[in-house]
Amino acid sequence: MRHLLFAASLAIPAALIAAANASSAAAQSPGIEQACMAVAKHFLLAPVLKTGIVQSFPELDPPGARLTYSTRENPQPTDFNNVIECEFGKAQPPFGLVRFCVSDTCYSPTEDEPERQRRFQEVKALMDRQK
Repeated sequence: MRHLLFAASLAIPAALIAAANASSAAAQSPGIEQACMAVAKHFLLAPVLKTGIVQSFPELDPPGARLTYSTRENPQPTDFNNVIECEFGKAQPPFGLVRFCVSDTCYSPTEDEPERQRRFQEVKALMDRQK
């Protein structure tokens, strides 16, 4: 009997952890993730983009995604050291790109540098054409 209680006490925390992981995975948004990947491809002029870790946050204001990527043909795990973050106007299509950051440099319509504003407008125009 003591062994059954001990086994049950171990199973309960494992079940709670599994439920927590399932709910966090459910919060992911494949649409927002795909949109952020498209932003990265447009910005980098890369037809192929290999992704590492991809996270999306449809419940935040503004909704967004963050991902690690590599443009190498056969990337190794250590090659995924580039990061792009995207923010959108809404969590459903059409998402409406609001801002994106590559590494520590951000691009939006309100950036101080005209070049960054222009690059944002270019990527946004390409995203709008995909509708």
